[in-house]
Amino acid sequence: MRRIYVDKILEGKPTECYCRSQNGISNCEEKNTGISDTLFGRKNVFREMGFSRITPSRSGQRQSSQSNDMGKTRWSDCGCASCVSWMKNGDDAKLHVVVKNPSKGKGNNDDSGENVIFLHGFLSSSFLWTETVFPELNSSKYKLFAVDLLGFGNSPKPRECLYTLNDHTEMIEKSVIHEFNLTSFHLVAHSMGCIIALALAAKHPNNLKSITLIAPPCFLSSGEEDATQIALKKLAYKRLWPPLSFGASFMTWYEHLGRCVCYFVCRHHTTWEKILKLITRQRKLNFLVIDLTRHTHHSAWHTMHNVICGGAKMMDPCLETLRAARARVSVVQGSRDLVVPVECSNNVKVKVPDAEVKIINGVGHTAVIIGREKEFAKDLEIIWDSVTNAKG
Repeated sequence: MRRIYVDKILEGKPTECYCRSQNGISNCEEKNTGISDTLFGRKNVFREMGFSRITPSRSGQRQSSQSNDMGKTRWSDCGCASCVSWMKNGDDAKLHVVVKNPSKGKGNNDDSGENVIFLHGFLSSSFLWTETVFPELNSSKYKLFAVDLLGFGNSPKPRECLYTLNDHTEMIEKSVIHEFNLTSFHLVAHSMGCIIALALAAKHPNNLKSITLIAPPCFLSSGEEDATQIALKKLAYKRLWPPLSFGASFMTWYEHLGRCVCYFVCRHHTTWEKILKLITRQRKLNFLVIDLTRHTHHSAWHTMHNVICGGAKMMDPCLETLRAARARVSVVQGSRDLVVPVECSNNVKVKVPDAEVKIINGVGHTAVIIGREKEFAKDLEIIWDSVTNAKG
């Protein structure tokens, strides 16, 4: 709770937390459909002991990313040149997007290629695609867009944003679809990015040519629990092993402790990167290591709950929309995925019977892409070409 008072001293106002009673939650959900009830529904030791009474009121619940504080950073967030470079654009800030145009060849120009939008997963960035798959794709046929999602990588990390599913999709529309006047596109997404990709595809079913989901966290509601609570338990199950699962559960269940970790690690990521370079004697660190710290606790915390957990209940209507539109849906996942249960891929098939599901033996959550880049790129091109030829 001391963190709240430090916020008040250094920023002039306290930053509200979710260590409070359940009062008013239903009203909050009715007014903000993008807010997940997992933000309030977690068991909290301090709440049960009555300490939450000293927590500031959340009566002024923040509504969206459009705020006067968008161009400010918290004392506990990193203020290095890379992390705040987007602030110079203020309210006009857009996502960081890496664009790879089709190479000019005989009878070819920049506008002749197929448009493909790539979305990364949680605690990742556009590096997942630009450092692995992009070099393996046919450079003369496709115009590629790799996006840093809101709150991650080099994209804006507004302090007043609730990072709802709608916030993420609107920023992609603003930064890619509208910015580059895309009238048709393919979607490729990994892990959490699949939830955002499905929501985006459902908003633009007539512009969608195909959607490829890699390890999609898709959960079906049961008679006893809705998809939101199932996603929280499945993806953030409290366990010590493997380390990735332990980290996910720790950062999902404990808001204040999680922010402390982000303060010591993410805020000082440049220092840790220098230390790692000295230890490993490498001039350039692996992008997977760098991506782990390129976020704020606020962006990661809310995205985890409002997109991964809260977005779980939105998957049914999104998949229904794609099924009705007869969209080309492909699913790829590794048989040894320890982050997202393999059953999730089959859940997509339940909702979209025509979806193609491919389980790759012997690979895990990211190894389904990294380490088999050529095979993965070839599979993508087969999907895209089949759609083009079918409509041609």
